[in-house]
Amino acid sequence: MAAQMACMVSVRNRSQSVGAAEGAMGDRGGSSLEEAVGECPPPRPAAEETQATLPPKSAEQRDKVRKASTEGIAIQGQQGSRLVPEQLLTEALILSDMFDLGELAALELLLAGEHQQPHFPGLTRGLVAVLLYWDGKLCVANSLRSLIQSRQGKTFTLELSGELVALTTRFTDELMSQGLTKRILTLVSEVNVTREFERLQKQRGLGNEKHRKEVSDLIKESRQALADSLFSWTCQSPLTKDDTLALIGHLETVAAEADGSLDSVNLALVMALLYCLDVSFLEQGTEDREDLLQALPLLTEREYVFAVHSRLMEGQTWKLPGLQAVCRLAWALALRALSQLPQGSSLVEFTEADEALADLALVGDVFLFMKEGMLGCEGFTQEEFYIRRLHTLITDFLALMPMKVKQLRNRADEDARLVHMSLQMGSEPPSSLRKDLDHLMFLIGEFYSKDPFGLELGLEFWCPTESLHHTSLQGSYLGMALQRPPHKQVVLSKFVRQMGDLLPSTLYIPYLRMLKGLANGPQCSHYCFSLLKTNGAPHGDNIQGVAGSAVSWEHFFHSLMLYHENLRRDMPNPDAAAHYRQPPTRGITQREMDGLTSFLELLTTIITWSENARLALCEHPQWTPVVVLGLLQCSVPPVLKGELLRCLAAFGKSPEIAASLWQSLEYTQILQTVRAPGQRQAAGIEVELNEIESSCEEYPLTRAFCQLISTLVESSLPVNLGAGLRAPGFDPYLAFLRDAVFLPFPTRAYRHAAEKWEVADGVLEVFLKLLRDYEPQPAHFVQEMVELHGEQVPAHKPPGHSIMFHLLNDSPTLALCLSLLEEGVRQLDTYAPFPGKKHLESAVLHCLCLLELALQKEVVFMDLLRESQASLLVSPLEQLLQGVSPQTRRADHIVNIASYLYHSSSNPEAAFQSAKILRHVARYPNIQIRLVGDFTHDQAVSDKLMAGFVECLDNDEAEEIMEKEEDPLDAQKKVARIRHETKVHILNLLITSLELKPPNLALYLLGYEVKKPVSSTNLQDPGVLGCPRSCLHAILSLLQRGSEKRSGPVIYQLCACWDTSGPTMRYLRTGQDFLFSHLQHMPFSLPGNQIAALSQMSWLMKTAAIELRVTSLNRQRSHTQRLVSLLLDDQPPTQHTVDGELGMEEETRSVCGFLHFDTASKVRRKLLCVLDAIEFSQDIPDLLQLDFFERAQIEQVITNCEHVNEQGHTICNVKLLHRVLVAEVNALQGMAAIGQRPLLMEEVNSILQQVVERNHVRRSLSAKRHALQSWRSLVETLLTACPADLIPADDRQLIIRDLLLDLHDKARSTVLSEDAAGELMPIVAGAVFTLTAQLSQSILSEQQQGAGLDGDGSSGFASIANSALHLVLRKILDFILCTGGGFQRLRAHLYGSLLYYLQIAQKPEEPDTLQTAGKSMWERLTAPEDSFSKLQRENLSIIESYGTALMEVVCRDACDGHEIGRMLALAVLDGVVSIDRRSQWLVYLCNSGYLRVLVESLRQDDVALQGLLTPQPPLLKPLYIYESKMALLTRVAKTSEGAVELLRCGLVSQLMECQVFDMVPDSDTHRVMRDPSGFIPSPLDRYRQILLPTLRLFQVILTSTTMHHQQGAPQVLQWLIVHADTIQSLLRCQELSMGSLQELSLLTGIISKTAHPGALEQSGEVHSAVLMEFQGHINRFQRMSLSLLGRLAGGERERLLKQAEMAAPGDPAERREEMEVAMQQVCANIMEYCQTLLLQSSAQAQFTICLFSPAGNQPAGRDGARADLSSAALPSVASSRVPSLGLVLYLLKTSAADFSRYHQSHRQSLSKLQALDQLPPEELKELCQGLVLGPGGVDKISSVQRSLLAKRRLVQLINNRAKLLALCSCILHHVTHPDSPMACWARMALRSLPFFLYVIETCLFVLWRHLEYYLLYCTPTDPKDALLPGASAFRSRFADDSLQGSGRGLGLSKVSQQDLDQLQTDMAAGFGEALQRKLLEVEGLYGEVRSRYTFIQALVRRIRGLLRRTKS
Repeated sequence: MAAQMACMVSVRNRSQSVGAAEGAMGDRGGSSLEEAVGECPPPRPAAEETQATLPPKSAEQRDKVRKASTEGIAIQGQQGSRLVPEQLLTEALILSDMFDLGELAALELLLAGEHQQPHFPGLTRGLVAVLLYWDGKLCVANSLRSLIQSRQGKTFTLELSGELVALTTRFTDELMSQGLTKRILTLVSEVNVTREFERLQKQRGLGNEKHRKEVSDLIKESRQALADSLFSWTCQSPLTKDDTLALIGHLETVAAEADGSLDSVNLALVMALLYCLDVSFLEQGTEDREDLLQALPLLTEREYVFAVHSRLMEGQTWKLPGLQAVCRLAWALALRALSQLPQGSSLVEFTEADEALADLALVGDVFLFMKEGMLGCEGFTQEEFYIRRLHTLITDFLALMPMKVKQLRNRADEDARLVHMSLQMGSEPPSSLRKDLDHLMFLIGEFYSKDPFGLELGLEFWCPTESLHHTSLQGSYLGMALQRPPHKQVVLSKFVRQMGDLLPSTLYIPYLRMLKGLANGPQCSHYCFSLLKTNGAPHGDNIQGVAGSAVSWEHFFHSLMLYHENLRRDMPNPDAAAHYRQPPTRGITQREMDGLTSFLELLTTIITWSENARLALCEHPQWTPVVVLGLLQCSVPPVLKGELLRCLAAFGKSPEIAASLWQSLEYTQILQTVRAPGQRQAAGIEVELNEIESSCEEYPLTRAFCQLISTLVESSLPVNLGAGLRAPGFDPYLAFLRDAVFLPFPTRAYRHAAEKWEVADGVLEVFLKLLRDYEPQPAHFVQEMVELHGEQVPAHKPPGHSIMFHLLNDSPTLALCLSLLEEGVRQLDTYAPFPGKKHLESAVLHCLCLLELALQKEVVFMDLLRESQASLLVSPLEQLLQGVSPQTRRADHIVNIASYLYHSSSNPEAAFQSAKILRHVARYPNIQIRLVGDFTHDQAVSDKLMAGFVECLDNDEAEEIMEKEEDPLDAQKKVARIRHETKVHILNLLITSLELKPPNLALYLLGYEVKKPVSSTNLQDPGVLGCPRSCLHAILSLLQRGSEKRSGPVIYQLCACWDTSGPTMRYLRTGQDFLFSHLQHMPFSLPGNQIAALSQMSWLMKTAAIELRVTSLNRQRSHTQRLVSLLLDDQPPTQHTVDGELGMEEETRSVCGFLHFDTASKVRRKLLCVLDAIEFSQDIPDLLQLDFFERAQIEQVITNCEHVNEQGHTICNVKLLHRVLVAEVNALQGMAAIGQRPLLMEEVNSILQQVVERNHVRRSLSAKRHALQSWRSLVETLLTACPADLIPADDRQLIIRDLLLDLHDKARSTVLSEDAAGELMPIVAGAVFTLTAQLSQSILSEQQQGAGLDGDGSSGFASIANSALHLVLRKILDFILCTGGGFQRLRAHLYGSLLYYLQIAQKPEEPDTLQTAGKSMWERLTAPEDSFSKLQRENLSIIESYGTALMEVVCRDACDGHEIGRMLALAVLDGVVSIDRRSQWLVYLCNSGYLRVLVESLRQDDVALQGLLTPQPPLLKPLYIYESKMALLTRVAKTSEGAVELLRCGLVSQLMECQVFDMVPDSDTHRVMRDPSGFIPSPLDRYRQILLPTLRLFQVILTSTTMHHQQGAPQVLQWLIVHADTIQSLLRCQELSMGSLQELSLLTGIISKTAHPGALEQSGEVHSAVLMEFQGHINRFQRMSLSLLGRLAGGERERLLKQAEMAAPGDPAERREEMEVAMQQVCANIMEYCQTLLLQSSAQAQFTICLFSPAGNQPAGRDGARADLSSAALPSVASSRVPSLGLVLYLLKTSAADFSRYHQSHRQSLSKLQALDQLPPEELKELCQGLVLGPGGVDKISSVQRSLLAKRRLVQLINNRAKLLALCSCILHHVTHPDSPMACWARMALRSLPFFLYVIETCLFVLWRHLEYYLLYCTPTDPKDALLPGASAFRSRFADDSLQGSGRGLGLSKVSQQDLDQLQTDMAAGFGEALQRKLLEVEGLYGEVRSRYTFIQALVRRIRGLLRRTKS
């Protein structure tokens, strides 16, 4: 603003340089100031300066401006010309004429006003231009003052560098040499508020009241700054002769204000002249004294002395004679001081006139003018150097002119005698009496009674005769030592004592007033107390006279006693009211009353400052203040009573005295609390108020009583006050203050208008203290009774309870408080001074504090009231505040409260309380809606309130000042702190409101739509499209300055909220470039305020995460790229294009040039720098060391005072704790307690300091935690939400590596440090987990992109070396071990990280081209090790290097602890065991007993698993743990050693005892109980999740335990038999779903390996009877398996597949394929079972058993010929009949057909994979459809991701087809050599690939054996015993044969020849040439790609031969 105004202000050519100098002064730096001053043009001569004052008006400029509306005009600072509206030109010309300003300058000024108009709501651009004009002048004046203050001089220093001081000194010397002094004096004379207002008024240049006030203040401040500049000059350097004379000439014409005082500007000029004439600095003896002497014109320039002396000695009287007298006195003292210097010998002719000058000054009443004219100025006490100079002037007069002082005393004594004689003679005193000594004493008393800076200059008047309790330097402010007082101090001390000797009566009051001023201060009061103590002498028996000084304690208290004795005799009857109407004063005269008042004021001052004096006076038997209480009962004027009460209030500052004062007040009945029986009328202060003070219209007694009660309440408030005489309590006093003082105060008459507000202020202060100390307790809501005079009377409640009750009701008290607030707003809106304004503002502040406390305490109050069920009726205050005002008839109470924010500049404390009230009220959503309506109902009110909020947020108080220790005497810092806290409360109000539903207060204040959808808001810069400046703009300005840490959460919340996110982020992105500009400065560094820096970074990172996510979703690539580069780049930043987007070269460049090994140009990544800024270690305060308090009790009190603040921190309320501890100290009684009170208070302070440190630690830890969480969120968003192509894969991996390693290093240091912040580690572990997962996914993605069809995956780790991966692994393992025994939840994240890391070494799935078997075994064994195997081997080596320590931690977590930790630990064990080729981990599991613990825990999990099968289980955690255990046990069982160990641990026996397997849920019953979300599986699904892992485990055990399963099979068979009912129900499954097929697949696989004839005999431990029973179960398993084959291979197969297609929600083809695979698996298992039974029965066909009947008819084919069979009939038929050979033949046909179909599909998928790049987009989308969730998900992914997904899908399809086409190559070899090792390997291969080819071969083998038997060896029987009609006989034979294992059974004779012929015919027809060719084709197709031989051709040939030979 100052730069814009440079063309309009004085000294125009130097304005910019001076403005820059001021900025440099503020920064305390020399370089910028040196450049600014060095580059400025040299100062102009004085004659030329007058012309350069303002740019002159000219006709040329006026003509150019007039044509600007049509031709345009060039504006300074803007490119090109601009067309200006006609109206604006007219206003510019008016400005030019009004300020006599150049037209162009006026136009620029008006344009600046238009630009700044949003900052001044309600003002036009012209009015804003007026403000800017005067603000520019003020800026230049302030700059000039700052430059002059930085000069080198004699008085003060700004502690700047010497070079800078020399520069400014030289520059200002040049200014001064060109007439700066005269120019300043001219401006001060010419610039006048009245004159300027007249000029502005003529041109309508004044706006509303606030504008007038602001313009007036700017004018006054400009004049003041100019005067201060001259004053600052004279403080540092003397003026020249001409300048001094010019200053004197100006002062000659100065006039006084209406009250006789000088204004602040003229006072500054007077003080400037006094500093010109000051030589006292020479007494300091500084190093540069000689230089100062040489520069002092008083010693070096005789002409200077002559000119000044002549000017001051001339007889012409000034306009203010008193001012002339002050100057003469200062000159006289300067001459006297010069005469005492050696250099002053040459000035004898002048120095001899010092006495004459002093006499002239005394004649001019110099001391009276100094008191009234200078001390009466309001600005005098605001400048420290004014006070110091006047102190020097007074003390120099007393020290340098002792004879003159003696003359004044002699004259005063003579005048006292004359006055005494006049009184004796009854005549008037002479009018010619002078009172110079009186005025001097009054001056001293008045001057030293105010000490705003705590200088205690009055110490120089006291010469210490005893040591004090401190070691600080005493004497004057110059720092003279205590041991040897300087001569001046001795003279001043002697003056004080001599003035009190033989004191005449006329000087009694002035002397007391002087002592009152000199007693102001803690040390001065002690000296004064000692003086009065030593002056007294013990009085004799003669009561009429007192020996000793009249100014002593003895004399004073003795006089009070005499007054009390005399006045007590005349005490009237309380019933006689006439006494109060006309108080008798015959006992005390007016002069005596003045003397008493003066001494009472002196006494009050001393005991106010000195606690020792209070205690000493109370302990003295004759000086006790009880006599003061006695006088209060006597008939003395209210003024004196008021002074007595103020004196008692000062005594009451000590809690010990306050307690006795309460009792004395109650005893003396100053306020009548007990009425005597028969008393007809009240007495005491209430009568005085109603009768005397009301009639006199003055209320000194009432005000003093309020002050007394306020002090006593603050010090001590006895609970049993008045006990024995009345119901104890404070209630009578409160009732008097409320009903007799507060409520009537608006209606009383006041002689002085200001006293009205003083009364209100005093009583409200008492209310506030009572309510502040009140804490609601349950006992307060129970009516207690006390005994009084033998009766039970209700006890009084605490006073705070009563105040709360009145504030929570629509009571007169609340109504008056609200009316007072309304009156305060009305008065403040006038912006005019009025009597009592200060007290009105204080009363308003107390009202606001009362409402805020009531809102703060009402929740607890109402809760306790509700619980107590008392009969009190109260309403929430926030509802009462919405009531209608009686004055305005509108509900505007909250509007009035909010209006105080508009006056925050003049009343910061009221604005602070207003913000706190609004925060309390805004907690309720229903009230928020009404508030928005109230605030926006009237547009004028809305604009005013918005301006108030914005003004509070816009204050530029630096937050760094807030963090420093506050000086209680520094009012500026106190105001700055209040304004800062106001801003914090407003920001918290916005944060709280944003959490509520719209419309809310925050949306209105931030400029969002409240009457339309919030998302439709269009945010603009202030002034654009009429947009006002809102709180959002103010917050952004705050963030730009970095001055408020609470601003950021508002922005984050706006960005995170769904409604406001769009408008906010759009505005921040396009209009502000907000995030980028702030992120580039991270990490923030705020020395001394780490918490604020972390908080700012925290919200900024969270907001950046949202921005990255949003821009990624919206495909705003340039914005995302820019932020990603900023955060992740390790190259120096490059310049971006103008529009903020990256250029083409930048777009093509990689985000980070990692692979360019130019380390010199590398910089640390922004994310890593932010992580470095988060310090993990934290200093913890030491334990409390207490001597008086008990630590346990103190800790309990601290805990009770803790609460959760707005930020969620649990901190202790230090203020509440302080009140509790101080109350505890005050409760101590006795002299011992009083003596130890300082020590107790010191310990209290140590406790409070400890609590403050604890709070800081908690806040610091919380800030670090939030910052780390935000950092983690940002990292996760960068790596997961941003487009993958923005960060190339190689860069991504190295970024993750860097982040992981740095994070691990910090975590490791934190864990190992003693002051580790444990709560940070879980976040670190979570980030490690996320980063490791991303690293794994990145490597896998790179493998998928880079690996071709023929690749071996060796390029999978090209981007990140194995050594880096090993380092990551070591860091993870170190972190796990560092956590020790605790932190299991933390290790859960680390286990997850380890699992993701181990996943990297897993070889990715490759497409099975069916050609891999072409390699020989030797080629496979000698092939080089691929990268996956190598990394896996190295990983295992690293893990093994950690030994048993790591094993112990993981195993312990796997067995016990948190559920998630156990699951992940089990998964880690699973992963490590899977790669542990040497089985070290497995050996440790077995040897340490952990494996047995896991096995035995299965039995313990049974109960929890049973609970999971209820319709609504409590939690699914037991299921997940169970699955993790079974996965680990399955992994262990995959080795023969592990399987044997599991069996040895009793795994199967444990599972036998589990009852959960028998609790099969009913699918129909629980179908309706499904979870709608689909997350919680149905009971049947949960049962399968329990059963299937067990079945898989059994399968693995059977595979791993030796040949023929000799160890595992019997135990598993026993499990099947124990749960036989369940197994049989599963085999009889009525509805075959995918889940049931999985069960059948596993069950049939297990049965095929265990349910063999004689399987139990191998164990040799089963009883024969039991063996028979078990054999029956085996037979049932066999029959059910064969019947199941009829269902799955028969006609029901097609029906089930169609059901699967219809039920499939996604891809029906995929669902059908899954069902086909499952059915084929079941069929393969059953056929393997049949094959095993056939081979076990006999190796020769003639002795084999028959499993299938000799019937060749086939079930329904694919054409649906048997679709007429009902679904219910098919299972029954299938289960009741023995399957025929036709079923085997049908299964053979279908398998051959499916083989051809899937082989064709495999080839198609393989060709698609090879030509993936040429596939059309539609086909790619179709392939990706099943892998992307959600509607439209495929369209949202990039083309690269779409190709990857299509490739993954094709690989899945290829491999699935390959598995289906696989064939076991060793089936017949196994048949031939069943016990060979190759046969065992073949069985494992069978179990892994038991599909179509295996089914074909098995079917052919079963068909061949049966046909061989039936057609070659079977002997037919009679036709009537045919097999088909007699199925039961065949079944019995089947069973018998199965049991006996014999080839020939009883039923063989029942097969007729007809059956055999029919079998041959059917088989010949079914096994025709077409089928044979198909089978041979299958063999040929598979033989092309597999280097193995099948037996299909041989079996086909044998079957064909059987059919032909027999037939022939």
